[in-house]
Amino acid sequence: MTIKIYKPYTPSTRTRTVLDFSLLSKQKPEKSLLVSNHRAKGRNNQGHITIRHKGGGHKRRYRLIDFKRNKTDIKGQVISIEYDPNRNANIALINYLDGEKRYILHPENLQIGDFVSSGKNSEIKLGNALPLEFIPLGTEIHNIEFFPGKGGQITRSAGTSAKIIAKENNFVVLKLSSKEIRLFKKECFATIGKISNSDFYNVISGKAGRNRWLGKRPTVRGAVMNPVDHPHGGGEGKCPIGKPQPRTPWGKPALGVKTRKKRKKSDIFIIR
Repeated sequence: MTIKIYKPYTPSTRTRTVLDFSLLSKQKPEKSLLVSNHRAKGRNNQGHITIRHKGGGHKRRYRLIDFKRNKTDIKGQVISIEYDPNRNANIALINYLDGEKRYILHPENLQIGDFVSSGKNSEIKLGNALPLEFIPLGTEIHNIEFFPGKGGQITRSAGTSAKIIAKENNFVVLKLSSKEIRLFKKECFATIGKISNSDFYNVISGKAGRNRWLGKRPTVRGAVMNPVDHPHGGGEGKCPIGKPQPRTPWGKPALGVKTRKKRKKSDIFIIR
């Protein structure tokens, strides 16, 4: 997808950029794959805000995505490429030869009319899902499983992909989009290709109202608060934070502090 840039007719269009949706299908989403989607909007069961900066936003319906790709050895044809309000990647509607329809994450360059399949007998082709042991070295992949049969959990965001760099015994070594190098079991499924819509990260909202449509409420800096509200608050005029390091609103160290648990079970799979 490409980016549309507006002329500065108004203050909000001066810096505004939007995605060009002309390449997406014009049809309505598949009704059998839509479910209602109640969003808590940052509040708990008592209605109190427990997560800041969330709330409002346009109503959405959830599209059921096939992350497991467990419909093996039967081909399906791409019949539409659609927008999904619940994620930054686009989705593709697959019509399998037995009549079933499923949504998958849309890989870059997968066109309407192309055929996809899954299973260890599938060919090495864009959009096909295979166990890692059957995918050649250097291949770009996405929607990768952590545990065989659980469904893809990582590399699902717009424009991301991982790369297979080695195979050893029962494990496959992947380089993830975060530059982390990690071991995965060879039975885990992954889909070939890179996820579409990489231009998503170049979009500039242009005005605060557009963030409100997405369910994002305003963020206030701690330095402009009072001392009772934030550790950075207080002082005359523009002041430094007055602490050896930045703090969260609850007094814990922030920015650059490692938050991953020590001695986590999955540490043995992380090489770098």
